[in-house]
Amino acid sequence: MSIQTFEDTKVKAFPAKPAEVIAFTAKARRRIDVPAIAGRLATALIPPAVVIAILLIVWQIACLSPTASLPPPSQVWDEAYDLIAHPFFDNGPQDIGLAWRVLVSLQRVAIGFGMAAVVGVALGALVGQSVWAMRGLDPVFQILRTVPPLAWLPLSLAAFRDSNPSALFVIFITAIWPVIINTAVGVRNIPEDYRNVARILRLNQLEFFIKIMLPAAAPYIFTGLRIGIGLSWLAIVAAEMLTGGVGIGFFIWDAWNSSRLPDIIVALAYIGVTGFCLDRLVAAVGAVVTRGTTAK
Repeated sequence: MSIQTFEDTKVKAFPAKPAEVIAFTAKARRRIDVPAIAGRLATALIPPAVVIAILLIVWQIACLSPTASLPPPSQVWDEAYDLIAHPFFDNGPQDIGLAWRVLVSLQRVAIGFGMAAVVGVALGALVGQSVWAMRGLDPVFQILRTVPPLAWLPLSLAAFRDSNPSALFVIFITAIWPVIINTAVGVRNIPEDYRNVARILRLNQLEFFIKIMLPAAAPYIFTGLRIGIGLSWLAIVAAEMLTGGVGIGFFIWDAWNSSRLPDIIVALAYIGVTGFCLDRLVAAVGAVVTRGTTAK
């Protein structure tokens, strides 16, 4: 056997292993691109950090005068340091940290907004699917949705005779309208081809609702849910100012009565951050459910 023949035999007998090549390529692709991640984080964090720093500097300069009616950031830090550094302290029923108060308010929001989401999607689907329901209910919805949240509070207190269900009702009645309206718009915009497929498959109303209507209208539904969760958070803070309890809204009202302006400013920061997180949470769920078709 010649050398060339022997070399050909070795090549044929010991071919390259494609599985090893693929595994090596997959490992190379799974490498984390640290510079790219750092760049994205810097792009997302540096601009708002710079804007916040500028606002704090302007606020500090504007409130340095002894005649200023609002405290500067340095005074807020000094007088409300315990609220900032220890959000989870618990010294009694009414002496708790702001994080616990936010959690109490979030519990009410979760119940009220959850009911608004379920009822709102059902009514929105009815209005969007039925022409007669739209003609009968849409004018009523358009009138009721313009009523301010706190205008419902006296009526709810008279009906329920208790502060907690009254606050839940205010959340529910405030958050339900954008859910109804956006769901109805989404249902009306379902392509006719989808409806024809449902007729061909002979789907009943429940199957049509679950398999076609909800997936097709999901981007509109989650847009309404994002608006609704923001309105819910606004409504509970305002309602707690009047109904009392241990929520973040009552804390602001109590701090105002005690002339503790730094505490109010810290509480407002908690409220803003919590509202932002709620909006991002609903947006993230919507992006997963709708595969990124909802507005960010």
